[in-house]
Amino acid sequence: MATSDNARFMAGVIEGFYGPPWSPSERLELLGWMGRWGLNTYFYAPKDDLKHRTIWRELYDGTEAAVLRDLIRACDERGIRFVYGLGPGLDISYRSEADLAALKARFQQMLELGCDDFALLFDDLPDRMDAADVARWGSLAAAQCHVVNTLFAWTRQQRPHTRFLFCPTPYCDRMETAGLGGQGYLATVGRELAEPVEVFWTGPEIISREITVEQAQRLQGLLRRRPLLWDNLHANDYDGRRFYCGPYAGRAPGLRAELSGILTNPNTEFSLNYIPIRTLSEFIRCEGTWEPRAAYLSAFQEWQASFATVGRPLELSDLVLLGDCYYLPFAEGPEAEALYERIRGLLGSDPAGWGEQAGEVRRQVVRLREVCARLAELRGRPLFHALSRRLWELREEMDLLERFLQFHSEKRLPSDLFHSDFHLPGTYRGGMAARLQSLLAVQPDGSLRPSDGAAAIPDSSIPHCPNPARFASVPRA
Repeated sequence: MATSDNARFMAGVIEGFYGPPWSPSERLELLGWMGRWGLNTYFYAPKDDLKHRTIWRELYDGTEAAVLRDLIRACDERGIRFVYGLGPGLDISYRSEADLAALKARFQQMLELGCDDFALLFDDLPDRMDAADVARWGSLAAAQCHVVNTLFAWTRQQRPHTRFLFCPTPYCDRMETAGLGGQGYLATVGRELAEPVEVFWTGPEIISREITVEQAQRLQGLLRRRPLLWDNLHANDYDGRRFYCGPYAGRAPGLRAELSGILTNPNTEFSLNYIPIRTLSEFIRCEGTWEPRAAYLSAFQEWQASFATVGRPLELSDLVLLGDCYYLPFAEGPEAEALYERIRGLLGSDPAGWGEQAGEVRRQVVRLREVCARLAELRGRPLFHALSRRLWELREEMDLLERFLQFHSEKRLPSDLFHSDFHLPGTYRGGMAARLQSLLAVQPDGSLRPSDGAAAIPDSSIPHCPNPARFASVPRA
């Protein structure tokens, strides 16, 4: 069985999101978690390190290099593999000797800082090349394999035991099916990429609800190697209103044997990642059946100490309810889902028949509202600051619901309308993004149609864009 006890199996964390990179102190805390929990790999690839992606040809200055040297040393001291990632794909010329020299210069700088393991990333790119590159290589996959193979061979000369990773342009099954990067991209990679180079994959989707053994085995047939899972299950950089503190879920333990490793790319806000990383570590080591909910509750019990306040302690049951509101991308936790259904059922019925049911729902709404409010008392201010803007929105919704339920629980005429002086048009649920979101309604099958509030547009007049390069604008992997 592939577990973190197997040194070849990469198990750990990717700092690979869009948004502010973690601070040196946050990275040290992360390495402390990883060392205690048996995770063995930290992958440095923050999209908003300008020199990781946008100005990749420029070397790090002395201050930047010192930060990385200290980070590499901290990994070494804890027995954690440090992998350095570089993303040159936005503007690389695949035939350019100067660009190959720039890649080698950056890797040489990292070698001198103590780095042994590397990655080249070609994700989130338009799937196009200039005419001269097309004439020479014939395909994007072949051009990228040339660059990766060249850098891999050069690095192996400096470090014979280096681990070398590659992120393809179509890095999930949907992208490959759509032809992103050109038809047959992954089959070309399987044939032409140097055998020791490991290939990232995010599953059937960029953010995958489930990943099965069969899906991993199918990809092995194309890549001619076991994929390395870049898991975006807990990533939140695509939606600033949400975060995910639910358990590692939707993957069976048998999947591990079909992968060369599992690395999680989690919430941008470091403080919110205790449960995602803790439960991943348990999944890596578990034997037999994996129980995500039990792992979540156990990890939350450990995390509760971080919620110390200046007043009376927060109850674990209240924190679990709150966490259930920010569980996973595709599902709320069971307690939050049950509360939602109670509220929805009440609002869908005649207030004249609410009775005591409305009082019970109001008490639960007030409970959640007060948990949100009490987090302002946290002694750990980084955790509070990571939570505050998102919890403010939940708190406001709870406050509005409580006022609405109170209003309609009182005997009123059917024509009486509820207004809230604290939730006014423009200042509440307002802004350009919210207005635009109201124009297109997401259907259960994932399709999008004009909403009832938008002007009717016949389906036939909505242009269909088959170009798989549309995925290049999606900020992921």
